[in-house]
Amino acid sequence: MSQKIEKIKIEDLVLWTENPRDPIDPNSNDQDITDKAWKDDHDKWNLLKLAKEMREFYDFSELPTVVYYGNKPVVYDGNRRMILAKLKHDLVKLPEFDKTKLPHIPKIIPCNVCDKEIAIKNVFRKHGNSGTWSPLDRDIFLHKHMNEPKSTFLKIEDATGIISNNPHLNQRFVKEEIFTNQKLKEMGFEFNQDDLESKHSKSEAKTIFDDISSKVAAKVIHTRKNRGKVIEVLDKSSRSLIETNKKKPLTKIHINATGVITPLKKKQAPRTKKREPEIFNGKLYLKPGQVSDLYRDIVDLYGFYQQKKDTFSQYFPSLVRMSLRLLGETAATDNQLPLDKYLKKNYKNAKKNLDKDAKTTLSTQNVTEGSLTQLLHIGAHNYQASNNLDQTIAISIILGEILTITHGR
Repeated sequence: MSQKIEKIKIEDLVLWTENPRDPIDPNSNDQDITDKAWKDDHDKWNLLKLAKEMREFYDFSELPTVVYYGNKPVVYDGNRRMILAKLKHDLVKLPEFDKTKLPHIPKIIPCNVCDKEIAIKNVFRKHGNSGTWSPLDRDIFLHKHMNEPKSTFLKIEDATGIISNNPHLNQRFVKEEIFTNQKLKEMGFEFNQDDLESKHSKSEAKTIFDDISSKVAAKVIHTRKNRGKVIEVLDKSSRSLIETNKKKPLTKIHINATGVITPLKKKQAPRTKKREPEIFNGKLYLKPGQVSDLYRDIVDLYGFYQQKKDTFSQYFPSLVRMSLRLLGETAATDNQLPLDKYLKKNYKNAKKNLDKDAKTTLSTQNVTEGSLTQLLHIGAHNYQASNNLDQTIAISIILGEILTITHGR
């Protein structure tokens, strides 16, 4: 076993089709994997979130893990970062992705090159118990790549498809407290090697498994309620089946092949909780100095207001607006420009860096290149308009991007 640091061209690196995060057809290419990661049906890739976290610079402290197959370097760990790197250098395409959000990424990067055995151990060490994989992801990886025997949880999935069809079942407590050999046996199910055997017919098995799924989804049973009680929480009809069929012999069934178990009927999603607007559209990373200090003071001021808003008057938002003007004037002075010229000089480039939602916010609040200076001046006076918090947030968004251009690290 060996490993070494080797510099490899990003264009030569090959994304791993067997990534436990979201496996894909082995014949897929980098573009196929990128498309799947962008679609992100199972919310496992989060490319936009990673891009935002990478905002300042490409981090070399965590190297991609690479295994050579002949002369082909395959990325076993670091596939998300490599997708972003390939996007940066136009090696894959996502028309909807704003590449300006990415930092500078070199075309040649250091990688941890090792044999497959080490790579598999490295991947499992980093992800197996970190919470980035679901229980089913973990069990699949252990069986497929580390030659571990199938867990009961994986056997249930292979025999019924119930976990992949009902993702709310893909939880540790379901694996450890519901789909165990003992609990399954109490309900009339056992495994003969990898084969599922049941005392129930396929339709009866469907009734019982779907009942379990519905109870977990409705949180009738979870980590704080009815722990260890499985049969007790099932519907009367399911309990009756279990009792009636107790003395029947076990017979092999394979529910998944006939599609007996299906996802629960979709319910309306609960109303989304109102999200408080984020000043400056998130964290800014500015050079040390007066501008950075003022920016951080304003963030703290706004945070204090958010926590105590019920105790303040309706005029408190005007204090935030005044602070934004002071911040803008301080930054303009650093650039040896009057405030209006400073803002107009950087407005267009700053707006280009905003995402669609932020641009919509500017438009909705009438924050434009022509109006921005006037809107900041309003904050210096006791005008009713300066109490418009939504507009103040919109001003902070574009001002934050301007500061990033002129004072960013």
